[in-house]
Amino acid sequence: MRVEPHTVDSYVHAMKRGARGMSITKNDKDQRRFLRLLCHMNDRFKDEYWEKNTAELGLFERPQSWPEKQPLVKILAWTLMPNHFHLLLRESVEGGISKFMQKLCNSMTTYHNLKYREKGSLFQGAYKGKTVNEDTYLRWLASYIMVKNVFELCPGGLVAAADNFDAAWSWAIEYRFSSFADYAVAGKESPIIEKDILGELFPTPKEFKASACEIILSRAWEKDRNLKSLVAE
Repeated sequence: MRVEPHTVDSYVHAMKRGARGMSITKNDKDQRRFLRLLCHMNDRFKDEYWEKNTAELGLFERPQSWPEKQPLVKILAWTLMPNHFHLLLRESVEGGISKFMQKLCNSMTTYHNLKYREKGSLFQGAYKGKTVNEDTYLRWLASYIMVKNVFELCPGGLVAAADNFDAAWSWAIEYRFSSFADYAVAGKESPIIEKDILGELFPTPKEFKASACEIILSRAWEKDRNLKSLVAE
C-alpha cells in the first residue's frame, strides 16, 4: 500500500520504515533531532541552514529572522520507533503532507549519512499513507499509533504491557518520543501537535486511557478488518 488520494483537511496515517529494517535513529541525540524536525519542517518556509541557525536556541525555539510559521499539516499524533515512525496528519494546504514528509525524510537521510558515513536512502521506498474518514477509526488509530507502539517498547513488550496495563501506562507517559503524554497528562502542551478532532474524541486523560485500554486489551487492530486496513504497515 502506497499513498492514497487525499485533499486539504483529509486525515492520513503516514508511516515510513528504515531501509532493510535498519534503525532510523541510533541514540538520544538523533531522537531529539526528530522532535525538532517535526516542529521546524512543518512550515512552508524553508531554511537550508536551519540547524546552524537554531543551534543556540531552545529545542523548538524559532529564530526571529524567520517569517511567521505557516504549517503544511496538523500533526495530531505520532510515535518514533527504532526503525520506523507513525504520524496521524491532517493536510493544511494542498500537497502539504507530501511536502512535509519529503522535508522530514530528506533531512533525516542527509543527517544520517553525514554523521555515520553511509550512503543511500535511510528509508525503504516512499512513505505509506492511508486516508481515514470516520471518527470511530480515528479513535482506534490514535490508540494504535500512540499506545500499541509505545507499549511494544515497554519492558516485556506488548503482551506484558497488556497484562500490567496501569504499570505500562505509567512507563509510557515517560517515553519522550511520542505524543502519548500529550493526551495522557492533563494540561500538557506541545509545540508539535494540534489535537484537532482527537481533542474532542479524548477530552480528558481518563477518556483517552479508557479508550486505549479497551482497544489494547481487545487487540481491535487485529480483529477488525476495517481498522486493519487503516494501518499503514
